[in-house]
Amino acid sequence: MIAQSKKWLLLVHQIPPKPNALRVRIWRRLQQVGAVAIKQSVYAMPLGEQSREDLSWTLKEIVQGGGDGSISEARFIEGLTDEQIIALFQGARRSDYEKLIHEANVLLENWSSGATDLHAPASKGLLSKLHKRLDEIAAIDFFQAPQRATAEILLKELGSLLTNPSQSSNKAEQRHSDLKGKVWVTRDNLFVDRIACGWLIRRFVDQHAVFKYVSGPEYRPKPGEIRFDMFDGDYTHEGDNCTFEVIVQRLGLGDQALVPMAEVVHDIDLKDGKYARDETGGLNALLMGLVASQPSDDQRMEMGCQLFDNLYAYFHRQKKDPQPA
Repeated sequence: MIAQSKKWLLLVHQIPPKPNALRVRIWRRLQQVGAVAIKQSVYAMPLGEQSREDLSWTLKEIVQGGGDGSISEARFIEGLTDEQIIALFQGARRSDYEKLIHEANVLLENWSSGATDLHAPASKGLLSKLHKRLDEIAAIDFFQAPQRATAEILLKELGSLLTNPSQSSNKAEQRHSDLKGKVWVTRDNLFVDRIACGWLIRRFVDQHAVFKYVSGPEYRPKPGEIRFDMFDGDYTHEGDNCTFEVIVQRLGLGDQALVPMAEVVHDIDLKDGKYARDETGGLNALLMGLVASQPSDDQRMEMGCQLFDNLYAYFHRQKKDPQPA
C-alpha cells in the first residue's frame, strides 16, 4: 500500500518591484512564520490552522501593499517530493539552531573558564535571551531538526552552571555520557573526515561506539542513531569547518593536541590549504594508501583510528615538549 502524500499550504504571490521595503518586509515575515520557498514567489507550510492564519495575514499585507496572491491546499504527486520539502524545512531550522549553538558554546566556554561572574544579573539575562530564541525556533521547527537536541542540551548545561557553578568541571563528561550507547551513522566509502570523526568519537565519547555505513546522501535515522558527516546530519560541515572541527567545538573538547589535528583534517578534506601544515601531505598519502588497500569500511575505520592514534600522540608530545626554533 502506497503511503498517502502530505497536504501542504502554498502561498503564491506577486509583489510590485517598488517600493523594495514591501518585498523585504514580506520576506522577513515569511521567515518568521517558518515558511520555505519551493520556487520563486511560492512558499510552503505544513497544513494546519496556525499556518493558514500566518499565511492569510501575510497575504493581506501583500494585497494592502499593492501586490496579489493566493493560498491553496496542495499535494505533490510528481517532481518535488514530501521528503524534499521536509528537508527544506529542516535545513532552514538547522541554520537557526547552529547560530544558537555557536552562541551557547561561546558562553559555555566563558562561563566554564571562571572568567565570568555567574552571580551577576547579566549572566541570567544572557541565558534568558538564548531560551527565548530557542522557543522561537522550536515554534516553527515543524519537522524536528536534529540540531534542536544539541541546543537544548547546551542551554540546560548553561542553566546548571548558573545554579551550581562549582559543578562546571563535570559538565563535559555529562554531555558526553548522553551520547554513549548510540549507533553512529555516516556515508560509506570512508575517507579522512569520517575516519577522523570515528576516532574522535571512540577516543573522547564512547570507546565502544558502533558505526553504521550507508549509501546515498540522505538517510532517515532510527531511534538511538546519530548521523555525522552526511546530508542534514546531527554533526556535519558548518560554514568552512569540516565535521571533525564541528564535533570538537560542539563537545567542548579542550585537548590542545586536537587543534593541529583539526587543521590537518580540514586541509585534506576541504582542499583549501587554509593551514598548510607540514604533516598534511604525509597523512593524506597514508589515508590514500589505506583506501587503496582496504575496500571494507570497517577495516578502514579500524586501521584509520590507529593512524589517528599515532597522529594524536605526535601532536600531544609536541604540545608538552615543543621543538626549539
